[in-house]
Amino acid sequence: MIAPPAMRAGQPVAAARAPAAPAQQTVDVMIVDDSAVIRGLVARILESEPAVRVVASVANGQIAIDRLRTTMIDAVILDIEMPVMDGLTALPQLLAIDPHLKVIIASTLTTRNAEISLKCLDAGAVDYIPKPSTVRDVGGLAGGSDAFRRELLEKIIAHGTQRRRQPAGRSDMARAPSPPAATAPGRTTTAAPPRAISLRPPSAMRPLALAIGCSTGGPQALKALLGSLLSDQVTLPILITQHMPPKFTAILADHIRQQTGRDTAEAVDGEALVTGRIYVAPGDRHLRVLNHEAGRVLRLGDDPPQNFCRPAVDPMFHSLAHVFGPRLLAVVLTGMGSDGLKGAQAIVNAGGTVVAQDEASSVVWGMPGAVAMAGLCSAVEPITRLAAALRSLITRGQP
Repeated sequence: MIAPPAMRAGQPVAAARAPAAPAQQTVDVMIVDDSAVIRGLVARILESEPAVRVVASVANGQIAIDRLRTTMIDAVILDIEMPVMDGLTALPQLLAIDPHLKVIIASTLTTRNAEISLKCLDAGAVDYIPKPSTVRDVGGLAGGSDAFRRELLEKIIAHGTQRRRQPAGRSDMARAPSPPAATAPGRTTTAAPPRAISLRPPSAMRPLALAIGCSTGGPQALKALLGSLLSDQVTLPILITQHMPPKFTAILADHIRQQTGRDTAEAVDGEALVTGRIYVAPGDRHLRVLNHEAGRVLRLGDDPPQNFCRPAVDPMFHSLAHVFGPRLLAVVLTGMGSDGLKGAQAIVNAGGTVVAQDEASSVVWGMPGAVAMAGLCSAVEPITRLAAALRSLITRGQP
């Protein structure tokens, strides 16, 4: 963990804990979905991983609440649309029983469900995952969709392991003992030793653009950051790549527009980059900025995913580093994996400035931890202080 106070370039190097490896215990999961087919599919995928144990599989929110009162559970995969009690209604009641419970919302890719999923994130859910919506999708996933399987297991293990490190919350309930430790191939169970974070001076040039990359926990972090950051002093264009599927990114852009009052929308291929506008990378499209004879323009790409993601942060960071050089300011917020690391290196190589969210305030300190540990940051701050740090960087330096 980054030692307080938050670190900035020029201060003594502080020790930070490297992202810890999962403990030698299983993550106990409850699946909540009215479709027996989906429950069976998800259970088979989860039970293929030695580090995960399905302890309950139920058909609606009311049964989930009743089961949580009698069973110690680390993570819940919660469907939105169910009879008796839907996911949005059940969520606050589940968290009232166990505030540390990790709830992952599962929803089909519709505009309505995207809106409800983002409401669930505001209400305390930690993540979301698109679920199959057609018989063909279910058949494909049952046959072994690598992308769905990887995303499901990655999120369950990351959030469930984090839950294991937190207080039980209910002293009257004993957890069933885990079976003998079985470590999945390639996963270590030895805690990483503390590592030092080295900070670098920021660019001496005043930035002309702000780029933000985020994933798990990103919508909540964006809400906290942009709500405090934007003012008459901060009018530069802002580009955001948040790991999200189609439908979700349009809703996210609309939420940001309502919250900030700034002109905000999904990026459109070929549109001009203008001051004061916020651009969100559309789901399933990479966002880049290119120099054009008429000015700087946005380009959307269908090229292959990077770091298993499309949109990915790295393509946006790389293109902006080329266009803006030392006049680019980039922020890496909470997120799983290491997307943004290579792009952040390109930004630093071009003379730009990179800032990251700290571990304590991140839902998952994967992406920001990767750039911080690589020594690419000029500041590592909690989300509550990031806006002030960015405002200082935006208003200082040579015009």
